[in-house]
Parts: sequence; C-alpha cells; structure tokens
Amino acid sequence: MTQTVNCPNCKKEVLWNKDYPFKPFCSERCKLIDLGDWASGAHAIAGEPVFIPDDEPHH
Repeated sequence: MTQTVNCPNCKKEVLWNKDYPFKPFCSERCKLIDLGDWASGAHAIAGEPVFIPDDEPHH
C-alpha cells in the first residue's frame, strides 16, 4: 500500500516512502520555503517567552 500526504507548502500530493528525499514536502524548493518561514519568524510555536540571562542589559 502506497501512502500519500499533501505538501505543507503547496498542497501537492507526495508519496510517503523511504526513497522520497523531501517528504513531507514535494520538492527541495518547498522545503526551503518552509525553512525560510521558520527562520524569518513567519512560523512560530505559541508559548510563554523564555527568559535568557544574556538578553538583560549589563549594568
């Protein structure tokens, strides 16, 4: 049985198997578009801000 999923970016149907290199994306292009969205902050996981000591100004 061959399973398919939809590319998260363009919604094209993609085969889900070990030989398909970009799953769940249909292509390297869609994979890189998604990565760019995470890097730019267009995608984010909701949650409380995390305190990082280095963010505080030094006195």
